[in-house]
Amino acid sequence: MSEALAYGWEHWDRVRSMENKAGYLYRVGYRWAIRAKSRRGPLVFPEASVGAQVWVEPELPTALRSLSERQRTAVVLIEAYGWTYREVADLMGLSRGAVETHVKRGMRKLREALEVRSDA
Repeated sequence: MSEALAYGWEHWDRVRSMENKAGYLYRVGYRWAIRAKSRRGPLVFPEASVGAQVWVEPELPTALRSLSERQRTAVVLIEAYGWTYREVADLMGLSRGAVETHVKRGMRKLREALEVRSDA
């Protein structure tokens, strides 16, 4: 949004005469966001350092690699980093419901891969 407003301010002489200023600036912002998203590429998560103090299930990295990219992104951002479903949905360009589905399926696959039972 800030990019669209900055563009409108810089080009006000041209934007002023438009019939639908808000619609035009919406499209400017939308196109900017699409270009920014494509430049960013897929999210890459850092590997755990060898001497890390935090204990991590040794099979977790392998299990995470078995998930689809969307499932892995949603699970890590929500379960590990504490992002909200809305934040992840906005980042990934998905609906909140789609993110919930990716998390649910991803967590089910992780539990199966790590042989975690919910009756514990």
